[in-house]
Amino acid sequence: MATTPNRRAFLTALGAMGATTALTGTSSARPAGHHRPVYLGSFSWTDPPGKGFQVVAHDTTSGALRPRSAIDGVPDASWLAFSPQRRVLYTTNELVPNGSVTALDLDDPWNPRILNTRSSEGAGPTHLSVHPTGRFLLTANYTDGTVAVHRLEGNGAIGESTDLVQHSATRRAPKAHQVITDPSGRWIITVDLGADAVHTYRLDTVTGKLRLNQRLSVQNGNGPRHVEFHPQGRYAYLVNELASTVTVLEWHATSGEFTVVSTLDTRPPGADGENVPAEIVVDHAGRFCYVTNRGDDTVAVFTIGARGARLRLSETVSTGGAWPRHCTLDAGQSWLYVSNQNSGTVTRLPRDRSTGRLGPVAESVEAPGAVVLALRS
Repeated sequence: MATTPNRRAFLTALGAMGATTALTGTSSARPAGHHRPVYLGSFSWTDPPGKGFQVVAHDTTSGALRPRSAIDGVPDASWLAFSPQRRVLYTTNELVPNGSVTALDLDDPWNPRILNTRSSEGAGPTHLSVHPTGRFLLTANYTDGTVAVHRLEGNGAIGESTDLVQHSATRRAPKAHQVITDPSGRWIITVDLGADAVHTYRLDTVTGKLRLNQRLSVQNGNGPRHVEFHPQGRYAYLVNELASTVTVLEWHATSGEFTVVSTLDTRPPGADGENVPAEIVVDHAGRFCYVTNRGDDTVAVFTIGARGARLRLSETVSTGGAWPRHCTLDAGQSWLYVSNQNSGTVTRLPRDRSTGRLGPVAESVEAPGAVVLALRS
């Protein structure tokens, strides 16, 4: 892998053992104007180190981000997920010994309050999500290649673990990288980078136990990382980190099974050098999707056709930062926000909602170790 500083190298060591705005504000006062709170997760091992978990003011008129407060006690928040009513926010604490997950109450969204922290039941928790019932928290432990299920209490606090599933692999160690619920709400889907596989499970909502339904193997060495569904729910797009590709999958919700449709590059022809894609996001209309390329430091823009069955790479655009790990669209779909881990910035790129194309960076916000940004609205 790369000589570029990255999370994977740090986890291995741990196991053996536009304008630029600084995100250093500490004010807890509610900002005036059309502002809503958004939440930033960052790593502590970067230089300079990130603050773990921060509140950021989002100007919903201009799209600008402005610094707010850091919340102590939430280290290495590498993924963020809301409860169905968006009253509680859950974070992974990825690089703490053995791994943990934290619940934060958003009764006052400008001043989140920690409800509790529990073991993630494995090392290197890199992704989590909340079941649509709001009764279970699902966590993917990258280092151990496991998926944990925790019951959630009535107030949103994390309860006891109800299940822990161990993935298996033949060529490399299993590395669980994502766990989500499908659009129908009937199936749990996990993506494992080390196993080169996508798993589908049935969750028993009484016992909190997972039962394997399908294991879809992709090409050896692809290193699948994240999957994102088309809004109509029939197709999904799988980002392959180690191959710099995205695979179109057809989803059969009745049987809970995927079939492979096609695979294409996230880079233009002739691109060379190290590159490892990270995040994928699909717009609300289901016409375009966006993939971050770490190494090329670009966002690949794909046009979606045939009601979700076909992708076409239409352009790649510089993120204005280094090692873009995460990206997300705002509620109005007019801006794409990119968390650039190694440059320690969050950049804002304008988006044409008709063509899906991205413009040059409009703003670059200083945010050491930035890895994920979650918009509440």
